[in-house]
Amino acid sequence: MKKIILAATLAFAGFTAVQANEVNTIKNAAIVAVQDSAVKTPVKLEELPEPITTALKSDTYKGWTATEAFSVKEGTKEYYLVNVKKETETGSLKFDKDGKPVQ
Repeated sequence: MKKIILAATLAFAGFTAVQANEVNTIKNAAIVAVQDSAVKTPVKLEELPEPITTALKSDTYKGWTATEAFSVKEGTKEYYLVNVKKETETGSLKFDKDGKPVQ
């Protein structure tokens, strides 16, 4: 019985060692880091501009409920990011201060 346990332990250790030695390497790979310059500030849903709350109540977004909102400044662009939920689906919408969708 001891020999079986010892053999199983050695087999497992050998398998682990083989797996640990399999390392993929990429030669001459360039690593590029992109810094997100967007500044997101949380906004209470009741403090969203009136045009945005009107847009959210329109037929276009019928059934969707706003869960959280942010004021976003990305370089010279400013917009509101509103996270929404409909049953099990979730999504994000971007609006300018006038309630128009932003791409």
